[in-house]
Amino acid sequence: MTGNAAQAGDAILKNGGTATDAVEKAVRYLEDDPTFDAGHGAVLNIDGEVELDGIIMDGETLATGAVTSVRNIANSVSLARAVMEKTDHVMLTDRDRGASMFAEHIGIPVANDLVTELERKDWEQSNSYPDVIEDFYNYRSHDTVGAVDLDSLGNVACATSTGGIRKKMVGRVRDSPIIGSGGYADNRSGAVSCTGHEESILKVTLARLILFHMEQAGKSATLQYMGERVKGCGGAASFTTPRMAWASIKEDVLHYGLNPKEDFTEVLK
Repeated sequence: MTGNAAQAGDAILKNGGTATDAVEKAVRYLEDDPTFDAGHGAVLNIDGEVELDGIIMDGETLATGAVTSVRNIANSVSLARAVMEKTDHVMLTDRDRGASMFAEHIGIPVANDLVTELERKDWEQSNSYPDVIEDFYNYRSHDTVGAVDLDSLGNVACATSTGGIRKKMVGRVRDSPIIGSGGYADNRSGAVSCTGHEESILKVTLARLILFHMEQAGKSATLQYMGERVKGCGGAASFTTPRMAWASIKEDVLHYGLNPKEDFTEVLK
């Protein structure tokens, strides 16, 4: 799943596409996979509704687009890119249908099939938001998707997409669409896409903090800092949750894993 998404993004780069093109493609692949909590397969809020967030950022120019609380768009990452490229704004929310009206204006189709039968069943059986958070920390739930890329011109980009956490309050904004928390990209330092406990990520502005530490020392102890300061967990190839699905490609070698310290490799043809 994550490996296929990484290959989808890599194919864009091999055909001369930009880092922004590649992260959008990879995240769209994951949004269309109901295994993950983004697009198809998104979790439901306390009222049984889908609310999606997404962000995309171009590290060359720092151009950014984001959407939040989107209800009927399968690929929020593409809507976020449209905000970046076709408006003068950075973020649109759908609480007053602003994001949906913009999507309709530019021809993005409505999706009415985002909720799976499994999610509906899990929502009905969930007692409360605190119970869902406990499941999250024990990795009995699925989570946010994201991607970062470096293209042949040396430009980086990031993208993140999520449906949040089951039984969340209506209108809750997650870290994912917030610049510097759910994602950040800057050619001068690197690109980050975050997943984990969302309030914790927001409190430490995790994406930008990771890049700050990289700029200062070439390495990052940021996940340890988040755990110590706000008792939060998260990560990517390096993580503090019990498990984390991840994949990357470098020089036609696919790396991927799920459990701590796993790094499986596959030579791509």
